[in-house]
Order: sequence, then C-alpha cells, then structure tokens
Amino acid sequence: MLLLALDTATPAVTVALHDGTDVVASSSQVDARRHGELLLPAVDRVLAAAGVKLDAVTGIVVGTGPGPYTGLRVGLMTADTFGLALGVPVHGVCTLDGLAYAADIAKGPFVVATDARRKEVYWATYADSRTRLTGPAVDRPADIAERVAGLPAVGAGALLYPDTFPDVHEPEHVSAAALASLAAAKLAAGEELDEPRPLYLRRPDAQVPKNYKVVTPK
Repeated sequence: MLLLALDTATPAVTVALHDGTDVVASSSQVDARRHGELLLPAVDRVLAAAGVKLDAVTGIVVGTGPGPYTGLRVGLMTADTFGLALGVPVHGVCTLDGLAYAADIAKGPFVVATDARRKEVYWATYADSRTRLTGPAVDRPADIAERVAGLPAVGAGALLYPDTFPDVHEPEHVSAAALASLAAAKLAAGEELDEPRPLYLRRPDAQVPKNYKVVTPK
C-alpha cells in the first residue's frame, strides 16, 4: 500500500504519503488564496522526499470537506485526475474526521470546527478520534452554543469564536498525514471509505443574477 493523501478544504494545502504502516513524507502550507498554485508542487516535494515516483502510488485519499467551493474542488479534481491517470482507487475522508483523528484530546466527546466564513463554522461532534456523533453541519457559533457547551474543541473555526468554544486544543488545521493515517487504519480493518464527493453544505457564493438579460441574437 502506498497512499497519496491531500486536502484543500481549509486554508491548509496539505499532502502526505503513507506506506500502510506510517507516514513517510508530508507537506503543509497555510494559504487560503493559493490552493491551485501550491498543491502540485507540494505533491512533487512529498514524492521526492519519499524517493518514489507518482506511478508507485496505489491509492489516493482526499479530504471531502466541508469547505468553501473554490478551495475544496482543487483537491477533489486533482485527486480524481490522479486516480484516472494511475488507474487507482480514490477514497474520500471528511476533513473534520481528519482533524478529530489528530486531536490531542485523550477522550471524548469533543467538537471539531473549521472556518466557514460568513461568521459561520463547519462543525461536527465526536465520541472519540474515530467516531463521529453528529454532523457535519454549517451554523453560526451562537446558534450551536448550547449544543456544544462544555465540550473541548479542535480547529481554526473554534479559535475564532472563544465565547462558544472556550476550550480549544490542537491541531488548528487539518493535515494530510492524519487523513492518510485514518484511511490506512480503516482500510486495514476492512472498513469502507467515503466516495470522493464534496461536502459543500451550502450553495456557492457565485450565483447567476436574477432577471438575467439574454443578449445573444434571436
């Protein structure tokens, strides 16, 4: 097994390579505006650090979000392209699950929250690092304050709203290393992974204007 994992659902552009036992190389950069520019060079760096070629990869793991439309689709389309070119399976993993798997919380329950912009968070609750209880969903922090009261929190979204999430733990951003490790553990246990389909949870910002005027000749 040689899994290439990547995620662009958050400001982190993150890539890792996992050999079925451990992470052999990884790269992460935080830049919300340069997903498309940074992803492929990061893949090259990770493969070079591991001393392998892309055609040695036996499977792709990609974070499925939730996340903003533009950033999320960069990772998903890249994963689909690699899968088609190499003829290998593409596995989806919820980005929030990757954060939960890497959380430095000894036991649950806890909540994971990432920044959804518009003064909202993408969030889910967990019984432990492998077991999601609710979500993912997108809400204003004040609207879920009672539901997450008293729970430790993980993620950059939690850091933005200390009134709702006063007890925040690492990590702040998702890592492809965690996604790859979670996927490898599930595959080894015979568990099925998700389809590589985006969890947008809401409509994209770009909309066709109302009362759109057709200007093409009749």
